[in-house]
Amino acid sequence: MMVTASQTAPHALELRDLRKSFGKTEIIRGTNLAVRPGERVAIIGPNGAGKSTLFNLISGRFEASSGDVLLNGQRINGKKPFEINRLGLSRSFQITNIFPKLSVFENLRCGVLWSLGYKYSFFKFLVDLDDANERAQQLMLMIGLGNKPEVLAMNLTYAEQRALEIGITIGGGANVILLDEPTAGMSRSETARFIELIKQVTEGKTLLTVEHDMGVVFGLADKIAVLVYGEVIAFDTPEAVRANARVQEAYLGSAVADAQVNVRVGGA
Repeated sequence: MMVTASQTAPHALELRDLRKSFGKTEIIRGTNLAVRPGERVAIIGPNGAGKSTLFNLISGRFEASSGDVLLNGQRINGKKPFEINRLGLSRSFQITNIFPKLSVFENLRCGVLWSLGYKYSFFKFLVDLDDANERAQQLMLMIGLGNKPEVLAMNLTYAEQRALEIGITIGGGANVILLDEPTAGMSRSETARFIELIKQVTEGKTLLTVEHDMGVVFGLADKIAVLVYGEVIAFDTPEAVRANARVQEAYLGSAVADAQVNVRVGGA
């Protein structure tokens, strides 16, 4: 049997028997997950399942009690968040994390500086950094804010602020993107537009997202990882997860039925 390059290449992100305890309470209990480059994976589970803790372990905000996190084949346990970011992983948060008193353009330019090699220098005027300015302009168009370059971030609508945060998240050139409940608080129409935006800006990248809206999950993800009490009980395509009796019993239940109804109505 012929082995392809994609089969031998390291996973974009891999978790090996990952565990995290707070005192005597074990939150993440031997999680294993292997995500291929370019896959879009949604992590779902009931409240208290450990989804945010898992993201914090992957992005370096928490240190694992045991087990390994590998990014593109490299073990990143113990590294600080900014070090992990520079290795190619970027994350957004449940609460919008932007610079409210900077303009849209300035926010995006801040997001691209390090990836373009501009580190910490007090001897360069930002206005003269043509490559950073050009990249920020491209990002503005990509996220649909090309007509609001001078608008302060705090004056954007909620959906626009979330779009700006995604622009900042991808601006550093990371190939693995973590989005934590990106559509939370949005209307149905905003959510539909945002799904398309996420698909566009993460094209060719590896995406992990925590999401409670099952319509978003089934509309966006190539695969779904179901986390229950700190363990991944299923990791498969949306169709297989939808049909998994153990998953339905543990979490999905009526949410799957609702999503199926929504899909039928949307496609009618």
